[in-house]
Amino acid sequence: MIILPAIDLKAGQVVRLEQGDFTRKTIYSNDPLAVARQFSDQGAEWLHLVDLDGAAGQGKNFSLIKQIASQTELKLQTGGGVRSQADVANLLQIGVERVVIGTLAVKNPELLQKILIEFGSESILVSLDARQGKIATSGWLEESDQDLVDFAIKIEKLGVKYILYTDIGRDGMLSGPDLIGLGKIKEATDLKVIASGGISSKADLYRLAERNFYGAITGQAIYQNKINLKEILTELGD
Repeated sequence: MIILPAIDLKAGQVVRLEQGDFTRKTIYSNDPLAVARQFSDQGAEWLHLVDLDGAAGQGKNFSLIKQIASQTELKLQTGGGVRSQADVANLLQIGVERVVIGTLAVKNPELLQKILIEFGSESILVSLDARQGKIATSGWLEESDQDLVDFAIKIEKLGVKYILYTDIGRDGMLSGPDLIGLGKIKEATDLKVIASGGISSKADLYRLAERNFYGAITGQAIYQNKINLKEILTELGD
């Protein structure tokens, strides 16, 4: 299973939010590049990098993402505010390995399909962020009426290969992943699923690995020293 440490960027800082609430923010570092290098030194091959300013429509941290891509050996999985083919192209051009698409996939599935055709399914990951089984968009500020599993089935038919599922209610809360929701997606599709939200311990990661999930993202647990990244990468890392 791929283990992806997470960096959330807001105003050039490394932060974590509770349940996606921008008013419940903890700042962990003013030097995102140093944090990324630390993850790399501990053995990480991938980094999950989210531009929270872009997701909320408040500008982007593009130059910082470019710096991390060019000055580390990490493979970047990056999203936040990706709204067009040009946004995807720009991120891929600076060295991002896989672009994360969220709101666009919900609001404009036709454009999502065009992006998949143009850039290939290996370069695209769709983020399914949900509250109580319903998809949320726009940096989790808006809710839709789309059912989580139905939407997963829909985008698989469009050609999506990779998805990231986050239970917003668990994100940043260290309450454990939503194994039920994750299991429903896995049972209903052949998508490669990355789990996110609520991971609090090594035991949570083992549970996901035992269920053969493609990957898992952990942020808060690393920053609060509840997970030793180097240790878990040695034990579980793919």
